[in-house]
Amino acid sequence: MTAKRVLSVGQCRADHSGISWALRSEFDAEVVAASSADEAEKLLRGGGFALVLVNRVFDRDGSSGLDFIRRLKADAALAGQPVLLVSNYADAQKAAEQAGAAPGFGKDVLGRPEMLERVRPYLGG
Repeated sequence: MTAKRVLSVGQCRADHSGISWALRSEFDAEVVAASSADEAEKLLRGGGFALVLVNRVFDRDGSSGLDFIRRLKADAALAGQPVLLVSNYADAQKAAEQAGAAPGFGKDVLGRPEMLERVRPYLGG
């Protein structure tokens, strides 16, 4: 059985590691990192991702994760891709959902049941 793939966009190394460990441990998922919106879009156009996790502010260049979600949801070819925001800020979570993201989770719950329940619909297990 092939592991489900998750695209992790804009996370710092520590958060990417925490996300990867949790999703690999619980769902046997492969987590692929993208540091920029352009890199993420290129990977998504190649297909094969069950879920996209987007950081509120991209670690490498400070880009807006909310802008990336809006860009993704405005693209007819990618709009159906499930996406969740990774942020502790309730206002950012609300804005992400208004832009078409599913309810996300904060960095304060990485690896905890709250995080795992948010991703379970997309990764099974």
